[in-house]
Amino acid sequence: MLKKKNRADKNAVEKIFKEGRFLNSPNLTFKYVLTGDSNIRISFIAPKSVARLAVKRNLLRRRGYSVLKKFIDQFPTGTLGVFIFKKFQDDILTIENEIKTILNKIN
Repeated sequence: MLKKKNRADKNAVEKIFKEGRFLNSPNLTFKYVLTGDSNIRISFIAPKSVARLAVKRNLLRRRGYSVLKKFIDQFPTGTLGVFIFKKFQDDILTIENEIKTILNKIN
């Protein structure tokens, strides 16, 4: 799990959905805003349309945060973003590969 200071809060998520750009991959969508801050704040959202049970949605979010921990330093400074799951993807390697491709698109 990422530290709380590296996760986006509700107000930040609202700002992302109003002003942000987005990048798509088969299982994830990344909505983001580049701000002038020095810190990087990224969160995961698993909607009910992806997994009906809260246990499975929380599993997706935990898997996403564990993968993101490896790549958090590679995001540009001032990134405020949200990863949104499109499909239930239980495989960590697939999530990791999609985060890598999204990261390459940003840089």
